[in-house]
Amino acid sequence: MTNHRRVDVLVVGAGPAGLAAAARLAAAGAGHVEVLERETEAGGVPRHCAHGGFGTWTHPLTGPAHARLLTQAAVRAGAVIRTGVTVLDWAAAELPASGDAPAPGPDTVLTAVGPGGPEIIEARAVVLATGARERPRTARLVPGTRPAGVYTTGELQQAVHLFGQHIGTRAIVVGAEDVSYAAAATVRAAGAEVVALVTEHPRAQTGRARAQSARLRDRIPLLTHTTVAELLGHGRLSGVRVRRRDGRTADLACDTVVFTGDFVPDHELARRGALALDPGTRGPAVDGGLHTSRPGVFAAGNVLHAVERAGTAAAEGARVAGAVLDFLAGAPWPDPGVPLVVGAPLRWIAPNRVNPADPPARYVLRTDAPLTRPALRVHQDGRLLHRARPGLGTALPNRTLTLTARWTDQVDPKGGEVRVSVG
Repeated sequence: MTNHRRVDVLVVGAGPAGLAAAARLAAAGAGHVEVLERETEAGGVPRHCAHGGFGTWTHPLTGPAHARLLTQAAVRAGAVIRTGVTVLDWAAAELPASGDAPAPGPDTVLTAVGPGGPEIIEARAVVLATGARERPRTARLVPGTRPAGVYTTGELQQAVHLFGQHIGTRAIVVGAEDVSYAAAATVRAAGAEVVALVTEHPRAQTGRARAQSARLRDRIPLLTHTTVAELLGHGRLSGVRVRRRDGRTADLACDTVVFTGDFVPDHELARRGALALDPGTRGPAVDGGLHTSRPGVFAAGNVLHAVERAGTAAAEGARVAGAVLDFLAGAPWPDPGVPLVVGAPLRWIAPNRVNPADPPARYVLRTDAPLTRPALRVHQDGRLLHRARPGLGTALPNRTLTLTARWTDQVDPKGGEVRVSVG
């Protein structure tokens, strides 16, 4: 038997963005605010990140402590958190005809399944906070057999920190960014040796301020301009074949390999709802108020940009709550806005639609190549709207660039796309 229910706001995902949104919405009197989480516990990725670096500079926390704090704040505010519940799809009656925008209605309807069986849930507003995931070895097209001992960072951290599993004795970590060094720390916490970090880039892509990364950098060999070409072994991993940029190959003995970074948004639900996706981020396209292309549906956190720190995701969750409250109070759904795009070597920007009336927001960007003292320029139809130089020496791939929104009131809503470039 299918259970039919109705809520005021449905938040899909109980990571930092979803929990922060739920806490603010419930505290502001948004009505029945419900958070659905497919995992058995709320908190998202931080709950299995045993290292520090979460919270604030004045109150640093480990990942699990941060997850507990966010969960407790949402519950105290009055939000209902239901774990072990998976949102499957949008109700058939709400799906648009091919190529058409969804018809606005009083509610958005989704289907889900949980411990009590199937559900149909109507909500006045929906916040997608489904986060991101690392692409596994298969999606990275690394050949070889299918031996045991192959992980992503999330799989590794869950195995070690949540389930206390043995992972092996010698590990290769693929990647050299902050998450890679966090994976290396987890390998060591499990009692294994980190043989090397392998990256295709010319240097590590880490934040200099991360003390843990700095300490590990000094003690772990780093193979730059190098890729993993093949996994070796049958039954259990016995090594990896690496390839240098000049074509030379070598075999490294190990029984564990951890693929890190290369995040993609968990956007399946957005796709099934026919939400417009941004080609750069591959997440839902949103404006400064985090409105998606579907009336009544908002998005926040790493489903928009894979991947930013937990603090950035939580800040977006708090910000999207303001837009949801306005919508519940009768504010009209905004026009789609003007596309916001980037030029090479920039990879993507989020948010990625612009309305002149957008609330102040911080735009986050990524680059595909190192940039020394980059200057960001914002143009529309040949007009220079803004020029800024981020406060950093060199911008690296997998590190965040930021851009203020001081220029959005200059955008012509009937003009062409707004382009951000380096120059």
